[in-house]
Amino acid sequence: MKRRSFLCHAGALAGTAALGQLGSLAVSAGTGNDYKALVCIFLAGGNDSNNMIVPVDTAGYANYATVRGDLALPQAGLLPLQEAGGVLRYGLHPNLSGLQSLWSSGSLAVVANVGTLVQPLTKAQYLSTATQKPESLFSHIDQQHEMQASIASVSSNTGWGGRLSDQLAAMNLNASVPPMISTGGNNLFVTGAASQALVIPTSGSFGLNGFTSSAGDTARRSALESLLNVDQGADLVAAAENVMTGALSSSAVLNPILTASAPTVAAPFAGLTTSIAKQLLAIAKVIEARATLGAQRQVFLAVLGSFDTHTDQINQQGSLFSQLDPALTAFHTAMADIGAGSDVTSFTLSDFSRTFQPNTGGGSDHAWGSHQLVIGDAVKGQVVYGTMPELALGSPDDEGNEGRWIPSIAVDQYAATLSSWFGASPSALSLVLPNLSAFPAAPPAFL
Repeated sequence: MKRRSFLCHAGALAGTAALGQLGSLAVSAGTGNDYKALVCIFLAGGNDSNNMIVPVDTAGYANYATVRGDLALPQAGLLPLQEAGGVLRYGLHPNLSGLQSLWSSGSLAVVANVGTLVQPLTKAQYLSTATQKPESLFSHIDQQHEMQASIASVSSNTGWGGRLSDQLAAMNLNASVPPMISTGGNNLFVTGAASQALVIPTSGSFGLNGFTSSAGDTARRSALESLLNVDQGADLVAAAENVMTGALSSSAVLNPILTASAPTVAAPFAGLTTSIAKQLLAIAKVIEARATLGAQRQVFLAVLGSFDTHTDQINQQGSLFSQLDPALTAFHTAMADIGAGSDVTSFTLSDFSRTFQPNTGGGSDHAWGSHQLVIGDAVKGQVVYGTMPELALGSPDDEGNEGRWIPSIAVDQYAATLSSWFGASPSALSLVLPNLSAFPAAPPAFL
């Protein structure tokens, strides 16, 4: 095989590894010996947060049950969320008992009605043709990109997780692997201007097959490494070579970590075999090795899909929550077991929520503002942050008459709190979240 053809085929591994430290960026972040990680759990398809967080007071539940009809969860099965000061307004979905325990311990907060916005919107402003609104509302791919980019007025080639890593690159100069890692494939959230995520597997080995310690394999590996260090004059070829070289280097470092049979973090995951559990276990293994890997700031992405519940929502969402709940609970326990409970913050994102009014197929349709979960020992928990929408069709919070809530907290504000905790300075925030200045209200203080 000719060398250039080989590089084209080698792109398959590079794509799998999704390495991208293809440039450097001057940053103003401080350095130190501390460690922090952000773990984004993206609920792909549009999680119906109206059935994740449900009013439990008599009048509130009665209204909820009347509008939701066949989608209404039985009141007796809801898991109460007693807020600080003894207030009881909401309950969790019955399949989220682990998260209820995290709430009770103060390690879980709810951030209400988060969504894509270009500027703060009232219903009157939304209905006005003179007001700028997010592009392609209610479209899966567009709203996924806007939630991950935190840019709702134009398309973006970078995500806010990637831009955050760019701005804090100075804190990861000694890292032996990229500080952004995804178990959910290549996604915009973990795409930066100067860095790309490393996509790691959740089972099996990580690296090139067919290279053993034999003399022949060692010679072939040496030849491959030599090929990757020549013909660097062409930018595209140099980039491909750098990606491949980085993939080989990272796989050599991470493979022993990911294939370890009995790391400390594995115990809480015993018996869990779902995709999201495997993803969070792989992330936990990397975090357990944080001292060895040398990164001070790491951004992770895990993805759980199938939340596009146009039909059979009760069963489908219930099944997904029965996967999500033990995985998140195990991950939080694992972080505590390795002394990183206050250093790691997990949070959810999703395309959008779903209509409060059910459709005729036993499901709900694409909507807008959605409630999000934030987990970790650094979280100021047992609090619902922000303002819950008025759960009434055609209310001032409804963009129409089906229960599509106009967000009261922009994803920019939600991301600002997470980014500030992560270590982004005010000047860095303006680059990570370029539209943040359009929202004068202070970001929710859940960290």
